[in-house]
Order: sequence, then C-alpha cells, then structure tokens
Amino acid sequence: MQQETAKRMEALRLCVVIPTYNNRKTLAGVIRDVLQYTPDVIVVNDGSTDDTAEILNSFAGKIRVVSYAPNRGKGYALKCGFDRAEELGYRGAVTIDSDGQHSAADVETFVACAETYPGAFLVGRRTIEGDMPAKNSFANKFSNFWFTVQTAYRLDDTQNGFRLYPLAAMKGLRAVSSRYEAELEMLVRSAWKGIRLIPVPAHVYYPPDGERVTHFRPWRDFFRISVLNTLFTFLAVVYGYPSMFFHWLFTEKKKS
Repeated sequence: MQQETAKRMEALRLCVVIPTYNNRKTLAGVIRDVLQYTPDVIVVNDGSTDDTAEILNSFAGKIRVVSYAPNRGKGYALKCGFDRAEELGYRGAVTIDSDGQHSAADVETFVACAETYPGAFLVGRRTIEGDMPAKNSFANKFSNFWFTVQTAYRLDDTQNGFRLYPLAAMKGLRAVSSRYEAELEMLVRSAWKGIRLIPVPAHVYYPPDGERVTHFRPWRDFFRISVLNTLFTFLAVVYGYPSMFFHWLFTEKKKS
C-alpha cells in the first residue's frame, strides 16, 4: 500500500513539505514516517537554533532541504517550500507539521481525495486523539467564524496544518503574512480565486501537558490574526465576494 501511494503521488506530481522550527524531539520520526509513503519530501528549516541541521544531515540523499536564518515564521517557511516544489516540477504539496501531532498514514487519504477532486485545496479536518487544548479550540472556532464571514464557506477546521495545496491552481498565490496567520490567508484567498475547498479527515494527537512543543504565541499571534481578519473582512466586500461571483459565473457559462 505504501509503495502504491508513492506511485500515485508521482503520477499526480505531489510532494510533501515539512516546515520545522526547533522540533528536534519529533522531527526525525516525522521524516521517517513520511518517507514510508513517498521519497518526494522537502523539509524547510525555518532558522532553527537547536540540532535540527544535524538531524537533517542524517537524511542526506533521502530528502531535499531548504534552510535559512534567522527564523521567519511558518508562513514564510511554506512559501519557500512551495517555491522549491514548483522549481522541481511538482503540481501540489501536502503539508505536515514536524511536531508529531499528524499521522503520516493520512497522506494516503489526501492522495485518494486528490484523485477524486483534481485541482482542489484539501484541508485536514481533525479527528482528535485525546482532548484538544482549550486555546487551540478557541483559536479554531475564532478562525472558522471569520473564514465564513469572509468567504460564505463553512469549514470546521481552518487551523489544521495538514493540507494539500494545489500549487498549479494557486499559481502566483503566496501568503503576504509570514507566520501562523498565513495559513488562514491562503484559505481565504483561494476561496476568492474560485478554488474548490474540500475537508479531509486527519488524525491529530495532542500529547499531555509538559510534553508538547508549540511556538504559537497567544497574545502576539492572536493580535496579528485579528488585524488580518479586519483587513480581509473589508477586502471581502470590495474584492472577495465580487471575485467569487465572477468565478461562479464563468464556471456556469462553461457548463452551458
């Protein structure tokens, strides 16, 4: 099954992009798990200051690495990973976090959905093992609400980093924001562009308190997300909704 997944990903020209920042305890395990399903792996070292570089060197010849310093944020890391993927000729990129919360086995689910919905933006919908931390639950509901306001679409998990970005359909679409808010930005702008958004079940494991490593800074990151939502709510009126209407109208004309 795993070899079959690799062949199907090759046929679809898909790769896996793993952004990482100071996740030395989980990074090697995540890479090993992903390599079971595909050799097409790009790891973006987002200015890590631990021994991430040494860990990545241990996978020399098995993965591609993009590195830079200092730390620029997850949004910037994704941009660099997508740029590299396009340079290598990939048409889509599955993104998976390096903190060990995602299950690499779900790559198979994303591949199957990509075959069913070519060109769609596949968004992981968390199937949770254990309880979601309160701050994560609040952030997700907060994000879901504003996403619906800005696009008229409903998604139950706009904060999940396990996704499949249709790079060919998103040509030229890169996040302006550089940190966690970039993932919401790309969802909203993709909806405005008329790209179909499909939720995909994705297992998530939240380790007990004290074991989980997170770089999310609640006050600072919530402030930036709030600023982005304020801007996007205004843009939705003057650009987003008209754009979606014209994309819909064009699609209907093609059908007729």
